[in-house]
Amino acid sequence: MALKESTKKEEANLYELVITVDGETFDKAVNAVYKKQVKNINISGFRKGKAPRHIIEKMYGSEVFYEDAMQDCYPDALYDAAKEAEVKIVKVDSLEAVEAGKDGFTFKAVVVVEPEMEINNYLGIEVTKKSTDVTDELVNEEIEKVRDRNSRMVTVEDRPVEDGDVAIIDFDGYVDGEAFEGGKSENYNLKIGSGNFIPGFEEQIIGHSTDEEFSINVKFPDDYQAEELKGKEAEFKIKLHEIKTKELPEVDDEFVKDVSDKETLEEYKEELKETVAKRLKEEADKDIDDQIANKLMELLEGEIPEAMYDNQANEMVREFDMRLRSQGMDINTYMQYMGVDINTLTGMYREEAEKRVKLRLALETIAKKENIEVSEADLEDEHSKMAEAYKMEVEQVKSAVPADSLTEDVRVEKALNLVKEKAEVK
Repeated sequence: MALKESTKKEEANLYELVITVDGETFDKAVNAVYKKQVKNINISGFRKGKAPRHIIEKMYGSEVFYEDAMQDCYPDALYDAAKEAEVKIVKVDSLEAVEAGKDGFTFKAVVVVEPEMEINNYLGIEVTKKSTDVTDELVNEEIEKVRDRNSRMVTVEDRPVEDGDVAIIDFDGYVDGEAFEGGKSENYNLKIGSGNFIPGFEEQIIGHSTDEEFSINVKFPDDYQAEELKGKEAEFKIKLHEIKTKELPEVDDEFVKDVSDKETLEEYKEELKETVAKRLKEEADKDIDDQIANKLMELLEGEIPEAMYDNQANEMVREFDMRLRSQGMDINTYMQYMGVDINTLTGMYREEAEKRVKLRLALETIAKKENIEVSEADLEDEHSKMAEAYKMEVEQVKSAVPADSLTEDVRVEKALNLVKEKAEVK
């Protein structure tokens, strides 16, 4: 296989490649197609699937297997040609066979390629570090979270409903005096203040007492999902069965013994200080990373093909599908459940996909400008890290993730580390 000609089109990032596949390679591909298809071919005088290739070609024409053979050759031929032309193919716009015969075949490919980008002023980026001071307020917030997780719901007997309570109610809704679908339920647990019901519904439960029966009036929002209820006035008949409220445990030494391995409240607070300090550091580091990433994306110059964003969004959807499958679901079931199609789902990833593409291009450009190299030791180290993370043997990782595919990832990571090292943190 050989690149015969490479021409940059007038449109940005578009190339026309003229590629020749040699006769030997093409003949092997033709023979492979023959072996796959011969079992379905009937030729008089031969048992089904046993006709020699030259007999079939004589009867149907020497080009009988060419089209399928060319299809099989395209991927490798494109890969080799792109490598020779020193471009990375993002998308194949068109393929057109020019000529084919026993000496091989030639085809034209119009392809979208990764762009040549520019970036400057990436060393010495100014970033602001978030505070990592552990205050008493932050420690107390952690304690309140633990209290909330260890709370219990208790029945209220001596007062009416208040904001934050759970009211157990029957409700029966009417529009224009007629009951409507979905407007009735029994023993429904309604958290007052949750905002889960029609505006005004929860607020009108407040002040009522256990066993009380009453009516409330609300108006469905103009953008309500049920077309027949949009903007309609409704009456709901309510029966209040029970009022429950959250009871939080007292914060004392007994509480500490229940929720931790510490003996006293002071010991527990010291432990929480360490926990909060670790979280604040992680958040501050993540924030610095985000600031650097955003700045690099701002500094990046060049025209990025839409196909790169599309490819990344599609890859993210595939990753999401894999996560779903690991949990016993698949993407088609998920889309049916959520009421979305593949275009909507892919669109949800579009913004993040654009960020990933821009950041990757920025770091690849920096790696090129800084002449960052990846050594064998770098690859060994990365393979070892992956083996440890995935609980696999290093050799297994090497087989699954070849050095060629890993090199660019390591180069990009080294570029990012360089920018972070040189950043000015305030």
